[in-house]
Amino acid sequence: MFASFFPSPRKFFLSAVAWFFVSLALWYGLFDGMAAQFSLMREALPTPEGARPPFLNPDKVWLYQYIVLVTVVFCIAWFFVDRNRWYWWAVCGSAVILLVTYFQVQLGVYINNWYGDFYDLIQLALSEKGTSKITSEEYYGRLLTLVFILIPNILILVLFAFFTSHYVFRWRSAMNDYYMEHWGSLRNIEGAAQRVQEDTMRFASIVEGLGSSFISAIMTLIAFLPLLWTLSKQVTELPLIGAVNGSLVFIALLSAAFGTVLLAAVGYRLPGLEFNNQKVEAAYRKELVYGEDDAERASPPSVESLFGHVRKNYFKLYFNYLYFNIFRYAYLQGANFIPLIALGPTFVAGAFTFGVYQQINQAFSRVENSFQFLVNSWTTIVELMSIYKRLRAFESAITGEEVGEITLGV
Repeated sequence: MFASFFPSPRKFFLSAVAWFFVSLALWYGLFDGMAAQFSLMREALPTPEGARPPFLNPDKVWLYQYIVLVTVVFCIAWFFVDRNRWYWWAVCGSAVILLVTYFQVQLGVYINNWYGDFYDLIQLALSEKGTSKITSEEYYGRLLTLVFILIPNILILVLFAFFTSHYVFRWRSAMNDYYMEHWGSLRNIEGAAQRVQEDTMRFASIVEGLGSSFISAIMTLIAFLPLLWTLSKQVTELPLIGAVNGSLVFIALLSAAFGTVLLAAVGYRLPGLEFNNQKVEAAYRKELVYGEDDAERASPPSVESLFGHVRKNYFKLYFNYLYFNIFRYAYLQGANFIPLIALGPTFVAGAFTFGVYQQINQAFSRVENSFQFLVNSWTTIVELMSIYKRLRAFESAITGEEVGEITLGV
């Protein structure tokens, strides 16, 4: 699954993590603060009075230059270390996905700050009924600062979606080529055709999506945690607890941890059921395929028996998802009210403006959603575990490795 696409997967991913920390140390130990010497942007763009610095300024541009540079260096290193057939997609393509993901997170930070300024401007305009303390130029000037960023970003998102589609298909192609090279030892395995034709595409697509979401969650935490910690200073006290430093950060962490443990506990049976579901579906489909060529196959008794297994497993799956979704949706809906409850004493005290509240609310949501990665992705992870187990069992026919069956909770 990985060796067919990535060069020396274990070394590749470990070196990527190591290079990340090395690059981080070099930035804070040597290169931070050198924007005046190396930044391609010499002066910041003009901004409306009272607004925050623009998305692009000399310091930000130098940081982006550095990130692109260390990424290119990593790709060049692997060009000489261990270049395989899929190098441009596996190494360089993965680097592009990470860079665009980082760009989107940085854009999210800027938009969060922009909303804080903009809602403060609206509060100023509405502070006295019948009069306004702002002009049309100020109002539309603030809007234009965001429009100039969002319009190019739409084009980037469209091109990124096009790129990731090709990336996923290249990964599927790598797995397909690998399995077809060993088709002689694989063709007699239950569901072999489905595993090559369908599971490879699903695996590549899910791993790319989950991987991007996980990296985005980590980057979001790196970007938003300091912001949320700073904004927590605006919170006077918490209900029943009182004043706590970094209160909103701890609330987001505890909320996400509670949800993760809760859903893991109630959904532990799902991976096994999903895996068994693929097995009974494959057996039923295989008998139907045989029935197309052989009149003696796919007879009513055998089809009825095989479909009975399909029905039984689906009903089990539906029942388990029933109580899983009760806890899942109850938690997700309840989590929406956590910031409102936590900010109650501060609202009553009138300790911050509407713009600051919007900034806190959005920053809290981004941090909480990042901590909730497992909660939000649990059903997808269950599906991936099932596909992974099927492909691992498939590959065991090539490597001779023993792979045990997955029957969690079934």
